[in-house]
Parts: sequence; structure tokens; C-alpha cells
Amino acid sequence: MKLVKLVAAAALLGIVGMLVYQIPAVNSRLSWRVDFARTYLRGVVNPVEAMPTPLPQPAVLVEEFATPTIELAQPTLDELTPTPEVSPTSTPTPTALPDYIALPPPSWEKQDINNCGPASLSMYLRFWGWQGDQFDISEVIKPLREDRNVNVEEMDYYARTRAGWLNTEYRVGGNIELLKAFLAESIPVLIEEGFIMDEAYWPNDDRWAGHYLLLTGYDEASQSFIAHDSFRGPDLYFTYETLNKNWQAFNRVYMLLYPPDREETVRRLLGPHWDVEYNRQYALEAAEAEIAADAEDAFAWFNLGTNLVYFKRYGEAGRAYDQARVLGLPQRMLRYQFGPFFAYFHTGRLDDLFAMTEYALARTPNSEEALLWHGWGLYRQGNQNEAVSYFQQALEANPNYYDAQYALDFVSESP
Repeated sequence: MKLVKLVAAAALLGIVGMLVYQIPAVNSRLSWRVDFARTYLRGVVNPVEAMPTPLPQPAVLVEEFATPTIELAQPTLDELTPTPEVSPTSTPTPTALPDYIALPPPSWEKQDINNCGPASLSMYLRFWGWQGDQFDISEVIKPLREDRNVNVEEMDYYARTRAGWLNTEYRVGGNIELLKAFLAESIPVLIEEGFIMDEAYWPNDDRWAGHYLLLTGYDEASQSFIAHDSFRGPDLYFTYETLNKNWQAFNRVYMLLYPPDREETVRRLLGPHWDVEYNRQYALEAAEAEIAADAEDAFAWFNLGTNLVYFKRYGEAGRAYDQARVLGLPQRMLRYQFGPFFAYFHTGRLDDLFAMTEYALARTPNSEEALLWHGWGLYRQGNQNEAVSYFQQALEANPNYYDAQYALDFVSESP
């Protein structure tokens, strides 16, 4: 009888606990702990290993498949022809910059779980007078709190469609002097970088993750940028050397928001990089130069692959990604960047595609991008029903993920 009462009491406590957990304030405080515990347990059951190295390839590779034509609803690639012989020289900047710049910082906003992108964009928009917060943004570009990644393309999309009174641009292959030049013209800059987390989320966690920083100033005396970090705090100092090193992992991408009357200033500072095609070719050759200086630089090889994917040179891109994988990449790399999926799919290297998407999903089971490309691989194999299942999972992971909806529409319309 006593055992029955204990079981009943335990069941009652469980039910009460579940009901309490549904209270928004409680859920907000505890959900990240539940997610942490679930992630750690998954890492115990399925130990994290290094990213798989490339699989042996046949003597003759297919450089590109013509069908199916996949035109993503929010494409990350443009149909461009590379500009030849672009030298990776520094972008022209004003000859004499001030030694110290500190722009009036927007009110700092502590990021919610997995929300550094929306929080950083919120602060950037607020600098220009926007009234809102990170949750207004995440409702559109990452409606589920568990979504762990927001791409710069998604933030650009939000700014263009929800803050259309501002102009927005993003480029790659940036450098320290260019960042300082924009700050000297009173234009903050948002960058994406690599970041070492304070705690491990699974055994043998390398703790590397992607992160956004809003730069609001610089100080020549300390050779540092001043930045709002949505995780660590406002008005923090990051040395030029450290920032440049961390920034490399994301192809040195930078995002600009500015009023239309500042466009001529932005054009002047970007110089030839106003042309997106030139900018990508520059970044490609800059990656080649970094490889020439250090052939063991995995991020340089990865950036080379990403810039080659941009120009749809998929065979070369796949080989660049191969080398990056051999040298070793962070465990979460494929949570944030998806060029390998494009390269391996379009060259028919489906075994490598599956190896990459499966590795990404083992780390981040709700990665909509990995789910999408795993589905495309299955579709290429003729497994349409399985492909649809993965496309549906991708849409469930992010209900606003237009590329997953496009995939479902594409398959449903196929003969």
C-alpha cells in the first residue's frame, strides 16, 4: 500500500511539475537548462568525434549535375561570373583616421538563448532609432527558441523587409582598416565571428560556436575595437589581432545598416567592393593568399571553398572543403555554414554530403539547413518519400524556412 502511495505521489509531482513548466516565466528560466541536459545526454550516448574526413573519390568526378535545378527561395548564391585577376589588396580608406572613436552606443540587450543574431541586430537597428527588441526579430527569422543559428542573409532579409527606411548591405573579406573607416564615419558594423563558450555542452566539447558582435568604436592606443556583445556585455574591448583571428572563421563577413542619405559615404568606403562580384572574387583570392602563407590553415581552405561555391565552381569548392576537413574544423562548424552541402550535392558526391549532414544533425538535430540538404541528397538518390520527410522536418524546425517549403513544392510538382 505504501508503494502505491509513493508511486501516486511521484506521478502527481510529475504532473504538477509539467504544468508549472508550461508557465511562460518558468519555461523561460528553465528551458535552457532542460536543453543543456538533453544535449549533454545526447553527447554521452553518441560521443562527439572529429568531423569525418573526405571519402575516397573515383578517378573521374562529375563536376556538376544539371537536374534537378534547385533555386532556393532565399538563395545564398547569386548567378555570377567571376571577375579575373582581382588583387586582394586593402580597400582604400581615408588617409588619416582619428585615434579614438566611440559612437553613442544603443541600449544594450542581453540575448535570449540561441539569440545573439536577433539581439545584435536589434541593438544595431536601435542605434538608428528603431523601436523594438530581439523578440520582434526572432519571431520572423527564428520563431522557435530552440533554433540555434541565424545567418547574415536572414538578418539582411529582416532589415530589408521590416526596417525598409534603412539601407542594408553585407560583404565578405573585410579587414581591420575598413571596419575603422566605417566607425570613423559614424556607421557601426555588425560582424560574425568564432567564439569560445564558457562551458562544455557535452563530453569533449571544443566549446567553439558562432557569435555576432556589434562594433561601436575603436581605440588605437590599445589596438582594440569597442563592441556590444549580446552575451558578455556592453562596451567591451577586443584587440584587433583577436578579432581578426576570430572573424576569419566566417569569411570576415560584415553587415552595414545606414540611412539612405549615407549611401554615398558607404559607396566611397567600399570602393570597388560595392560591386558584390568584385567583393567575392577579392575574398576568394584573399583566401588563396592565406593558404599560400599557411597551407595548414583550415579556415582559409574553408573560406576558399565558400567563395568558390558562390561562383558555382563546385568541383574546386569540394576539394577545398576536403582539405579543410583533413586539417580539422570545429565541431559546430556546420551549424552555421553550409557551403559543403552545396558543393558535394552539385558534384554528385552524395556519400560526402550524407556524411556532412549526418555529422551536423548529430550535433544539432534541429538544423533546418542540414535537414534540407539531407533531403535533397535522398531526392537525388530517388528516395522521394524519405526526402519529403526531411523537408517536412526542416520546415518544422523553422516554420518560416522558405527553402524547405520550396523543396516540398518542387517535389510535389515533379512527375
